[in-house]
Amino acid sequence: MKQLLLVLVTIMNGISRLDLKQLRILEALLQERNLSRVAEKVGLTQQAISEQLRKLREVFDDRLFIRQGNGMVPTPVAEQLGGRISSILKDIESLLTPITFDPATYKGIFSISATDYAIQSVLPQLLEVVCQSAPELKVIVRDFETDNLNQLMVAGEIDLALTFPDFIPDNLPYKLLFEEQHVCIAGKKSPLKGKSLTLADVAELPQLIISPSRANLRGSHDEWFAMQGLKRNIVMSVPCFSAAPDIIAATDTIAFYPSRLLPNKKVIPLNLETQTPKFEVIVAWHSRSNHSPLHMWVVEQLMKLFK
Repeated sequence: MKQLLLVLVTIMNGISRLDLKQLRILEALLQERNLSRVAEKVGLTQQAISEQLRKLREVFDDRLFIRQGNGMVPTPVAEQLGGRISSILKDIESLLTPITFDPATYKGIFSISATDYAIQSVLPQLLEVVCQSAPELKVIVRDFETDNLNQLMVAGEIDLALTFPDFIPDNLPYKLLFEEQHVCIAGKKSPLKGKSLTLADVAELPQLIISPSRANLRGSHDEWFAMQGLKRNIVMSVPCFSAAPDIIAATDTIAFYPSRLLPNKKVIPLNLETQTPKFEVIVAWHSRSNHSPLHMWVVEQLMKLFK
């Protein structure tokens, strides 16, 4: 056991004294077998080549090359090292070769965190493109988690997020997909159908809000109403957009609902004298993925779909 440990220590000490430059010089010596030609080939002085050869002899505990006339003859140890060193250098060079990405043949898993809204308005078009262009790419869609988004992206558990700018940390890069606008809606049988409503009228009506990130009775348009000196009559909150039409149709409530999720056979748009402010829908990722061909390909497809 002690002998094995001694061998391992010796190997590790030798590896720690080797560098890439020395391996290239050893490979050149095996090819040229002449110090001056090697010096010219690698751009060093002959004295520097001799010094590196001295270090290599110490590492491998072998003379490696023996002078013969104007040339150098490799020892059996040097000849045995030759093929292995060339293979190592080729592997190292391959690390610097740009990774080619072909969606048609790429195999892997891609995780997307999306709000309920994005699942309905963005994902169907994106997944259609993925199925057609990258059939071997498997996609996992998970609920949007505002509080843990950055940590999940750093850990590689989430690759992209489809959401709104206010829902992501400031450090995440993102691109705008499109601008969206809320439409005020009511149940299909609502007596408000066809009426022209002021913001003051709307503020008094019982309202449902969709709050995917926080379970509370505060909505995204509260500040907008407050700027007009009004306070909304919010009476209920649900966590997802998909549940809203059924609840609105079964109650006397109204809601502000994204236009891209309409029409819906259970609700109708109401006529407001004032249009609601627009908001942005974005795709975000972590900077660790800035140079990932797969990530940038998915982002590019989204930009094409919603430009």
